[in-house]
Amino acid sequence: MKNCSASSSRPDRKTIERNRRMQMKGLCFKLASIIPRHYNSTKDSSTQQDLLDHAASYIKELKGKVEEIKERKHQAMNILGINNDIRDTMTIGSNLPVLELRDMGHSLEVTLITGLNKNFMFYEVISLLSEEGAEVINASFSVVGDKVFHSIHSQATSSRVGVDTSRLCQRLKELVL
Repeated sequence: MKNCSASSSRPDRKTIERNRRMQMKGLCFKLASIIPRHYNSTKDSSTQQDLLDHAASYIKELKGKVEEIKERKHQAMNILGINNDIRDTMTIGSNLPVLELRDMGHSLEVTLITGLNKNFMFYEVISLLSEEGAEVINASFSVVGDKVFHSIHSQATSSRVGVDTSRLCQRLKELVL
């Protein structure tokens, strides 16, 4: 009789297996709800194996997208001179201010990176562009850490005359460097 009462208090293998399958089914439904419907090629007639394959593919795709975004962020930060590496920060900090002038035919883009301690007025740069025959379309600046990023988009006021970029670059260097 002892064996009979001991075995009745413990769930049998069949019950344990049924509970495990129910738990797995619930987890599969939860997984299916996370995967976008457009990603699943077969509608509701997917097997659990198909579902797991789709989930694995979807996760790999997301991982690839995350890596691509991280790489683009890293490239953008390198272009702007922002890097968490102390060595790079020290190098960039000693090279401030940075002036970049891009001539794109009839439009002109000025990017200027300075430190917070650089004393010049943003309007002076805009005035200088106007004096050289460039109409400012958009101008903005933002402060990130101890750096100030200035971005100015302009176009030539006269398409025939244009803007003398070499002279403009020289005058901008005299103003900010």
